[in-house]
Amino acid sequence: MFTVYILRTNKDTLYIGQTNDLEKRLKTHEQKKGAKYLRGFKSFTLVYQETYKTRSEALKREYELKQLTKAQKERLLRKSR
Repeated sequence: MFTVYILRTNKDTLYIGQTNDLEKRLKTHEQKKGAKYLRGFKSFTLVYQETYKTRSEALKREYELKQLTKAQKERLLRKSR
């Protein structure tokens, strides 16, 4: 299974990624060894996730989410609560 996820940083920005091992990926981000973007932030919180059977599906969804405006992403997050 592959997970598409959204993280909210301590500066209220959103980061979108995908992985086949979410727990391991979050630990990598926490250790500042993951995405360069997240290294500049003190902390982040997992605020959203979706699962897919294939990497191809996850990559497609990740791309779709990244094309949304921040307002559209925030609406998605509010709906998912």
